[in-house]
Amino acid sequence: MRRIVTVVLVVVAVLVGVDFAGAAFAEHTVSQKARQQLGLDSDPEVGIGGFPFLTQAISGEYGHITVEAKSVPVQDVLRDVDIKAELYDVDAPLSDLTQGNVDNVTIDRVEGEVTLKASDINRVSPLDNIEDLQIAASSESYVRNGEGSGEQATDPDDSANTGGDADNAPADGSGEGEGSDGDAANGQNGDDNDDSSAGIRLSGKVRVAGVEQEIFAFAIIELDGSNVKITPHRLQFGNDQETTVVPQAVQQQLLPSFEADINTGDLPFTVTPTAVAASPDGITVRGEAKDVRFTGGDASR
Repeated sequence: MRRIVTVVLVVVAVLVGVDFAGAAFAEHTVSQKARQQLGLDSDPEVGIGGFPFLTQAISGEYGHITVEAKSVPVQDVLRDVDIKAELYDVDAPLSDLTQGNVDNVTIDRVEGEVTLKASDINRVSPLDNIEDLQIAASSESYVRNGEGSGEQATDPDDSANTGGDADNAPADGSGEGEGSDGDAANGQNGDDNDDSSAGIRLSGKVRVAGVEQEIFAFAIIELDGSNVKITPHRLQFGNDQETTVVPQAVQQQLLPSFEADINTGDLPFTVTPTAVAASPDGITVRGEAKDVRFTGGDASR
């Protein structure tokens, strides 16, 4: 019995080793081809989900493959872009993979995303004039209307100039006021359902009348093809503990300093951008495509 158990354990260990070796070979093959498909300078990380791998390889059907590349240069300004693609229900014949051929590999659904980091966005004009640019999420209603607990302005975009509690509103947009439903920081309002735009808070240091000031700009980011437009609506002086509303005359002068149009580059695997959001790292653009060939284009082509 001991010998039988030992033999079984050895066989299992060998099979597991073969399984992992096969998965590693397939991941390497996909990584090399993904490098060509995405136009990268180095091989991206590839992970094939599911165990055991061999049953997927024999059938040629893979439930989930992840392709991820970090610090990718895009255009002339962006140097540190993260690219990620989630491939679902991939049809990849074993004979093709062993020969390094992915022309016949088809993907039922692709979820792609690119993340622009704050350090990169800080290189885009005119945002390059802001020192130590930081990015955080806000809700679109907070961007347009502010805290909402003080006197209501006629024009929502002028709410930064209202009196009341708006002068001491938390800079992160997390205060609970009229129209905010307590969800200003995480975008849970009814007017934030459109994924093609989102609220964002940009903060940094700028010089005003020769004096360096910490300033918060509340802006809307929205998609225009593969571009992300940043349109600022309100400004506040201060820090995370205490803020002061910027006078209207100063706002008109400084708002253009936070307005930008950023080319994100192409999403992986011909994915069309459909959603944009503020992320902990910066700004993330997402999209989805169906019936895609690994080498690019629709599977029907």
